[in-house]
Amino acid sequence: MKNQTWNGQEAVINSDKFDRRRFQKLYDMSQGLQDLNDFDTPFPTYHALLNDIWGSLYKMNPELKDREEVTDEFQTNHAFMQRIVEDENFKRYRETTRLDDLSSAIGTVQFGRKTREWLEQQREDNEALDQHMRELQHMQNQLEKQRRDHGAGKENQDLQKDLQQQLEELHSHIEQALTGGERSFEQAMEEAIQDTKDTKENLKSLIGGTKAGSGEAELKKMPLRDQLELADNMAANAQMKEIAEWAGRFKQIARKKQKSKHDRTTSRSGVTLGNNPERLLSSELALYKNESTRMEFLRRFAQRRTRQHDTKGKDTLGQGPIILCLDQSGSMKNLDTQSKGFALALMSIAKKQHRDFAFIPFSGSAYKYIFKRGRIKGNDMVEVCENFLGGGTNFEAPLRKGTEVIQSSSFKKADIVFVTDGEAPISKEFLRYLDEQKEEKGFHVLTLLLGSSSKSVQAFSDKMVQVRDFTDEGSFTAFEI
Repeated sequence: MKNQTWNGQEAVINSDKFDRRRFQKLYDMSQGLQDLNDFDTPFPTYHALLNDIWGSLYKMNPELKDREEVTDEFQTNHAFMQRIVEDENFKRYRETTRLDDLSSAIGTVQFGRKTREWLEQQREDNEALDQHMRELQHMQNQLEKQRRDHGAGKENQDLQKDLQQQLEELHSHIEQALTGGERSFEQAMEEAIQDTKDTKENLKSLIGGTKAGSGEAELKKMPLRDQLELADNMAANAQMKEIAEWAGRFKQIARKKQKSKHDRTTSRSGVTLGNNPERLLSSELALYKNESTRMEFLRRFAQRRTRQHDTKGKDTLGQGPIILCLDQSGSMKNLDTQSKGFALALMSIAKKQHRDFAFIPFSGSAYKYIFKRGRIKGNDMVEVCENFLGGGTNFEAPLRKGTEVIQSSSFKKADIVFVTDGEAPISKEFLRYLDEQKEEKGFHVLTLLLGSSSKSVQAFSDKMVQVRDFTDEGSFTAFEI
């Protein structure tokens, strides 16, 4: 029942008005919850069951009511919730969902979905239960029609009594299935826990930066409505999941490449004086270890006059703007998820280092998206994932867009990362124009060529790396810019 409120609905988990209002707010924002609770709900109290599942995940101390306190109509909900809250895996997992709006909402969708799937499987295996559920659904639809036509409180009393009897019989069927010794429902709940974990981790991989642990913080910067929408898309879209997995992998590699670059820059930056233990020269550490020179070392250390590596290189590391020209012609379709994960990793570098970033997807034409000072929002990253151009290939269009971006003062001396798997003609006039722009603006083009060699690519690239796909070591050169 879409737009169903839970006022007046009986809960089998302890709850108050605050809990019901909070869940109603989440329900109104989550398409995933609404889709679960449509007119084909498995049984009339299913919408209240979702509320109980959410409460068991979100509340600090959820308590299951005694069975004697629950009316006959909601005994089925009590049976389900008893199996859920008493499960040891669930008890451990809910430590991570307490007072967490996003995790508890994702979990409610996943547990609600698995409960439905489990019930459908029981119907397939049990003809009597299936027939019973059909009759129950028919009565439920009749009652809903009466409420729509005549208003609440005007329903046929005999029909309500019949429905009540059917619900009691349903409880008997379900309780028998839940306690029948099979692990099918327990396995379904284990899958729900894993799906909830995977969805949350994929969200963090998609939205997070190259810094370890940044995903949670970046998610919290998004409005809750956007978090829930993204979670719904992630749970329902296999391609989005795959992009998130690639993004997480490439961001880890990017983090290592950037750290390595910083270490190399630091080692070239010379020596200064100070007393930072992490930056002391090995020769100073040797003086400390030697008993005859230790006091002299400690004296200079106290005066901040021990020799250490100068990290001034860190201040200038990675300050140049990044422009990514990404081929999205038809031939790139098989590498679409990889390429988008790769793009997100580059965007994360720009975001972390507050660098200007331009994303230029192209096929027969090109488009540009500009983000100043690394101000890239989670929704921007999602938009990159959702679109694919298709069609033919044109190299001049994205390169011209790139030079237009570089006309902006903030994008001077930008690095252009050009990614393609194809070949496209480029006029001599355009190549002359591009060379003039390179000399005037001081930028370079690094091309990742996926597949066979390309003469047209060689003509405009300052450096070309030929790779099989984005997992090749050569592709990671882009993460060092």
